Amino acid sequence: MGNLFQRIKHTVMSDIHEVIDKKEQKNPIAVLNQYLRQCEQEVEKVQKLMERQYTLKEEFKKEHHHALSLAEKRKHQAEVAGNAGETELQQFAVQEQAFYEERAMRIAESAAQSEKDLQDLERKYEEMKHKLKDMYIKRMELMGRENIARAQSKVNTVLDPSAGYTDGRFSKFDEIEQYLDRLEHGVQNSYYRSTIDAKIAQLEKETKKEETAS
Repeated sequence: MGNLFQRIKHTVMSDIHEVIDKKEQKNPIAVLNQYLRQCEQEVEKVQKLMERQYTLKEEFKKEHHHALSLAEKRKHQAEVAGNAGETELQQFAVQEQAFYEERAMRIAESAAQSEKDLQDLERKYEEMKHKLKDMYIKRMELMGRENIARAQSKVNTVLDPSAGYTDGRFSKFDEIEQYLDRLEHGVQNSYYRSTIDAKIAQLEKETKKEETAS
């Protein structure tokens, strides 16, 4: 069982080193997703081992009961043979009884060790699930921070004039304001051109009236 966890630890540490080596080359969230998938696979492997251990536990229980049953049977047979004066048959039954009792004891010891290993495996399995859940939450936090950073970057390209010089252009709002200024200036010039004759004629008329009155 110790070798199992050593292999799991080695696999996880290898994955961590791989993530560190690639973090400058790949999207961090994509690498984290890959690492989480690998951890999920390890958790699934442990779960399957636990299921197998549960099966072995039931098999130990079944074999232990069977050995005790045979030992009790041979004990009864030895008594019957002894009462009947069948010494040789009695000795054989006693030997069989001892054999099955020893088997039952050995199975009980193995079952006890198996139960201890199962409890340890269950505890470590729960720890792995908690760690995996923590990594899920951490991924959500990192994704949230990444989304905010991306959104702020987009906002800054629109609102911050100093950020608008990328690829030789002003920010979007500056571009729109400059366009509206040019449009207003053009409309105003067009208005003056269309009314200048009437205004000059009116001024000349008012000037003549003032001269006549004087």
